[in-house]
Amino acid sequence: MANQTQVKLLLAGVDGWNEWRDANPNASIELSGANLTSAYLRGANLNHANLSGANLVCAHLEGADLRMADLSDAKLTRADLTEADLTDAFLTGANLTSANLTEATLITGHLTGANLTGANLSGANLFNANLTDVKLTDTNLTGAALTCANLTGAIGLRR
Repeated sequence: MANQTQVKLLLAGVDGWNEWRDANPNASIELSGANLTSAYLRGANLNHANLSGANLVCAHLEGADLRMADLSDAKLTRADLTEADLTDAFLTGANLTSANLTEATLITGHLTGANLTGANLSGANLFNANLTDVKLTDTNLTGAALTCANLTGAIGLRR
């Protein structure tokens, strides 16, 4: 269950949110299940945040810090994650249909069972990412770094 005080602070603006995060570096960020549809979160510090089950459809997360964030089962359809840092993030079961992950960093990311149908991962760094059983139909992987990535059971991967 999302902490409504944190949701309101985040939606009030990224600058204020990031200042609060800097002042409270050990705060537990609880945004699970939050409705953040179309939220403007460009450059937001959301590292270690619990965003499991959150609705981030059409959210603007360009350059956001989502390192070690839990985005399991989150709805990220058409979200813009251009240049976002998702290092070691949990995206298990997340819906990233038509999401823009151009130049995103997903090193050691956990994407088991995620839906990446129609997503743009051009230039993304997926080094050592777990992409087991992901849906990759019509996914753009042009220039993506897939070294040591686990693609076991991936659906729609063109070879």
